[in-house]
Amino acid sequence: MRRLALLIATLLLAPGIACAAPTEAKDYDAFFLWAGVKPQPVLATARNLYLLQGQVEAGDPVRLVAQRSALPRISDAEVWMVVRVETLDWPPSVYAQVLSALARWRAAGNDVVGLQIDFDAGTRHLDNYAAFLAGLRQRLPRDCRLGITGLLDWSSHGDPAGLAALAGVVDEIVLQIYQGRRVIPGYAGYLAALDRVAIPFRIGLLQGGDWQAPADLTANPWFRGYVVFLVNGP
Repeated sequence: MRRLALLIATLLLAPGIACAAPTEAKDYDAFFLWAGVKPQPVLATARNLYLLQGQVEAGDPVRLVAQRSALPRISDAEVWMVVRVETLDWPPSVYAQVLSALARWRAAGNDVVGLQIDFDAGTRHLDNYAAFLAGLRQRLPRDCRLGITGLLDWSSHGDPAGLAALAGVVDEIVLQIYQGRRVIPGYAGYLAALDRVAIPFRIGLLQGGDWQAPADLTANPWFRGYVVFLVNGP
């Protein structure tokens, strides 16, 4: 048993052997800032900020509910305005609200480079999601990128036709290795199939959550870096 323990310790400490470790926000420069999460010092050095603006709530009527009490004023980072979405059945009024919010954020001096849609699209319905996004993209200003969050399951079980349809519409996917406030067990197995995702992507990490990068991740031509989801401390 002692020999086995020594062998395991040697392997863990050997050069080139990576181990999962808690995600430290200070090591990154792109962040999600959600409603109710307090700003942290790392935001001062951020290069990319994904800020939640509101949520499109399913109901009668479907409506956009603001999640931010005041306009952001970001002068030294690129900003993505994020809209959390419960339904894709948007009436004209919701499209108008989203575009109006985007215009207000830009008019306030923020460098808003894109709109990100945060929607839990089913793995088997990516083609329907792509059709919705194509319609949304036609309404956006020409200089505004379109991004989405993505489920890990898309990489291993996503319909190839659906993934191809998304590739023709969105500029970026942030694939999240967490759900809620916990890291998804076995995320490495999903990431092993990333070669099926021929779309520029980032990996969404959870602040304080364990992360171990696949050995070949940086060699993937579609990999664009990380976004850390900030959380309040204990």
